[in-house]
Amino acid sequence: MSAKNDIAVVLGTRPEIIKLAGVIRNLGSRGSIHYTGQHYDDELSESFFRTFKLPAPQLLLNGISGEHRSIQISRATYQLAEHFRRVSPRLVIVQGDTNSALAGAQAANYCGIPVLHVEAGLRSNDRNMPEEINRRLVSVLADVHCAPTSWNAANLVSEGIPLYAVRVTGNTIVEATCESLPGVEESREILGKYGLCENEFILATIHRPENTDDPQRLAEIIDALCEAPIPVLFPVHPRTAESVRAFGLADRLSRIRRVPPLDYSTFLSLASHARLLISDSGGIQEECTIIKKPLVVVRRNTERPEALASGFAVRVRHRHEISEEITRILANSELARILVNRPCPFGDGKASERITEIALAVADGGALPPGERLGEFSYTCEPQVVQGGAVGRALLRSPVQRGSLAQ
Repeated sequence: MSAKNDIAVVLGTRPEIIKLAGVIRNLGSRGSIHYTGQHYDDELSESFFRTFKLPAPQLLLNGISGEHRSIQISRATYQLAEHFRRVSPRLVIVQGDTNSALAGAQAANYCGIPVLHVEAGLRSNDRNMPEEINRRLVSVLADVHCAPTSWNAANLVSEGIPLYAVRVTGNTIVEATCESLPGVEESREILGKYGLCENEFILATIHRPENTDDPQRLAEIIDALCEAPIPVLFPVHPRTAESVRAFGLADRLSRIRRVPPLDYSTFLSLASHARLLISDSGGIQEECTIIKKPLVVVRRNTERPEALASGFAVRVRHRHEISEEITRILANSELARILVNRPCPFGDGKASERITEIALAVADGGALPPGERLGEFSYTCEPQVVQGGAVGRALLRSPVQRGSLAQ
């Protein structure tokens, strides 16, 4: 393969498109998109390519969307490996913890191609989460690990990943969020469209299996949202909508202001003007620290403890905890002022630049001998990573259980 399109970027979901858009644009003609179609829907995925001004995928896989996880990973791995054998990219980039990321890392590794893992080192330590298994397996396969924070780097080092293979880059969500936030006039129009007043509503999203597959859990969450003293806008994920129908919860949900899934820019606009966010989303745990809004995380655990430790989020589990946090946060008149002045723990908005620089260096190094793929490079952690290793391991022994907003 020539220097053109010699870096393959594998993605298949909306979050991957959002978080890798800056890297893809920075790579220019060196990068090529390999789209697994894990989320294959023009409304939910292909429109994101247009929004972020990305080129059409060089490769679009078949038979992935809607299938069982095992089928998605096996089919994507096979098709990607067959393609990589033909075109021989110099580097494969994968993002996060999706089935697409695991398939891309496996296919590249099987073909002897170096793997760069973006958003490496996140850990929930909950093996019931498919994402936790995916991200851990990708860490085993990857050659370069771009960790968003020192905490993530500490996780990798504690698992035996060598320091020279780890870089703290920040999280690309910072620049993606800043780029996607609408201006004042557009935000005013969006609020008007949904009949909302700034800082006088709650924006809530629920979609994770731990909440949607358990009828009692889902009913508790819906009841807690219904009890909120200010309006709740609830974009309904397809999985959540199906569970509501299956569990007979439609009457309860009717008391909440429901809307279809939102495009990224609209969602960010509403989130940035909400009084409070309630969600089980991993991405929103990052975005709340950028738009400076309080978040109630409805989950057993989280792979993003930075949002809790920095005071932007609090994690809850049960109905009464959700209601208590809603009441407490809405009563805190100083919270907005405190959060505005609190730094984002996920970086300075230059992660895409750093990751691109690393990717080009690896690709330009040519083929590396087995077992020494990074031998000629000096990928070392920044000083705070070394310090963060010891601190991070100590934190992991006493993980953030719940968090406390703005403390």
